Amino acid sequence: MGEFTLTDIRPVIFVGLLLVFGIMELALPRRTLKPIKTKRWITNLSIILIDSVLIKLLFKTAAIGVSLWASVNGYGLFNIIAAPYWLAFAVSFVVLDFSIWFTHVASHKIPILWKIHRMHHSDVDIDASTGIRFHPIEIVLSMCWKFLVVLLLGAPVLSVLIFEIVLNGGALFNHSNTKIPLKLDRILRWIIVTPDMHRVHHSIHPREHNTNYGFNLSIWDKLFSTYTDQPEEGHEGMTIGLANWQDEKPARLDWTLLVPFRK
Repeated sequence: MGEFTLTDIRPVIFVGLLLVFGIMELALPRRTLKPIKTKRWITNLSIILIDSVLIKLLFKTAAIGVSLWASVNGYGLFNIIAAPYWLAFAVSFVVLDFSIWFTHVASHKIPILWKIHRMHHSDVDIDASTGIRFHPIEIVLSMCWKFLVVLLLGAPVLSVLIFEIVLNGGALFNHSNTKIPLKLDRILRWIIVTPDMHRVHHSIHPREHNTNYGFNLSIWDKLFSTYTDQPEEGHEGMTIGLANWQDEKPARLDWTLLVPFRK
């Protein structure tokens, strides 16, 4: 048997969390999903498999490997300055979270990036599987950006590992169709992005899907005035997806992968 490494931990936890949130939304559904749910899950799971294979082919390492390399070679802020480990850990985690929020905003504001990112928004329902529905081109661009941020920071390996796990877990959690008690939702929103908060971002209305960009920490949307508390039509009544594609096409793998090239 091969040696179990840090880079092996993330996919194991990811699969476990996907199963957990998949079961939770079955037990405590927030909305009634469309009958094409099975078809959507097959497509969205196929997408994450394609993304994973592509990343393996294009990159010899993950963000954790970049962090290790920067540490060994003395590159990056926290490998140059003398700072307490706890400070380097905390700052790296927060800056990485902000960098993901920033790129998410950019993917909505820059037309060519939106053409790619809208594949994620074309899903006509939102559940845990939507949290893994990202176009391979977007995944590659996101990896390159993450590598750059980790390298510039000289982020500690543990902070990168924890961030990656939290990022994956957060995306699965806040996309899930899980019913969270409203009082608990209000408390959680002070710190993290909840399913009700992020669902607004998948509204058919641009005025709503151009808000609530956060995947993990909720502070950025409140700080930069991109926060919407509730959908105008309510969580049960709101329409998910994009106005031009309110049919079964977004549940097809071939159609979905060609979204960036559609008018």
